[in-house]
Amino acid sequence: MSRVAELPELAAFDDAGGVRIPPGDTVPLTPRARALLDTPPLRRLAGVSQLGLVSLVYPGAVHNRLEHSLGVYRLAIEFLQRLSHDQRFNEVVTPADAAAFLIAALVHDVGHWAYCHPLEDMGLAEIPRHEHRLEEILATGELGEAIRGLWAIEPSRVADLVTGKAHDPAARILGSLLSGPIDVDKMDYLARDSLHAGVPYGRHFDQDRLLSSLCLDEAGTSLAITDKGRTAAELMVFARYVMFSEVYWHHTVRAATAMLQRAVWLVRSALDPVHLTRCDDREFVEYLTTRAAGTAAAPLVAGLFGPTRQLFKRAATFDAVRSPAVHRALAGRSYLDMTTVSARLAELVSRHLGRRISAETLIVDAPPAEREVEFRIQVRERPPAQAQPNWRWLEDLSPVVRSLAREQFDSLVKRVRVFAPADDTAHLACCPDLENLLLEAAGE
Repeated sequence: MSRVAELPELAAFDDAGGVRIPPGDTVPLTPRARALLDTPPLRRLAGVSQLGLVSLVYPGAVHNRLEHSLGVYRLAIEFLQRLSHDQRFNEVVTPADAAAFLIAALVHDVGHWAYCHPLEDMGLAEIPRHEHRLEEILATGELGEAIRGLWAIEPSRVADLVTGKAHDPAARILGSLLSGPIDVDKMDYLARDSLHAGVPYGRHFDQDRLLSSLCLDEAGTSLAITDKGRTAAELMVFARYVMFSEVYWHHTVRAATAMLQRAVWLVRSALDPVHLTRCDDREFVEYLTTRAAGTAAAPLVAGLFGPTRQLFKRAATFDAVRSPAVHRALAGRSYLDMTTVSARLAELVSRHLGRRISAETLIVDAPPAEREVEFRIQVRERPPAQAQPNWRWLEDLSPVVRSLAREQFDSLVKRVRVFAPADDTAHLACCPDLENLLLEAAGE
């Protein structure tokens, strides 16, 4: 039988020691956890913002990935505390497995670099994924040595948990706690991002109730919830939906994202990917500003990071309900394709309006190929006395989950938008055939 409950990190949870993070939580730190926190890869995360360009719209959203990592680590301890009472969990997950999970929760973001998510969405071969960077960091250096020496765990085990490469029974269970419908990462960032952005949307689900309902699914291979956590899970689905709609995919945030992507695209041949992936926010802005100087990317970079905010404006929006043909034609296409579509649209609109619209500054922004995780999780319904529990999918029990998490999420929240400088936007907005011209530019 596993002794996960005896891990020193779980025993330290109720102690007064640790570090404090918003909104007033104490993160318990054993000596071996603190040793990881003091390594350069984790300290670097203090200079990498959690939400990047979102702060251009929500000025308070300047929290960093170190704070988030500590929040995820704290939740990981709470997940283990709850599941350590589950017999099936204890039969599969050893204390070493659980310790590797705690490390993974703390270090899961060490591969992140400044503004990496929007740049990864471009799918450029020369820009590596942050998961690869994480594997490199854990394989060598002070952090990997601390994991091996103080925790007696191979860093590759931790990396495989984070990246999902491990497939043994314990890894499948723990992987679902790291990345799944209800996981330590998502549960922290929804509430924390909402707090710092100054909006209520990501905090209106009962985290304590959800934690107390955690269990393993019918097969014993993944995370599930008991029926008492159903309402809390529904509220978490709604929280995620609204946070994407009002924060992560806010139209002005997407305008800034489109500008950053276009600037990187224009100067991509002058960028050193290895240097880029080692940058914190300040270093990234300095590096990109230098590389963009004297190019068409310079005004874009200045508009994002210069002394005066000058963001592109939204000329048109197309979602899957009102404009299904446009959404279907553009969602999931490569960034190279989208630059071609943008250039074609600029040419077509210029002819249509009798006024030149620059192909370098007209941007068609479309949802990337990678979709959000569907909220598919089992619910253990309370059985009558002496009966076996009933297992049902949450989406079958909840119209909220069925609608928001599966049918509408990517299609309605992640819209196709056309952005341009303010002067051009005014003319584009007056173009009655813009939707048809966009379809023509898309090759439809």
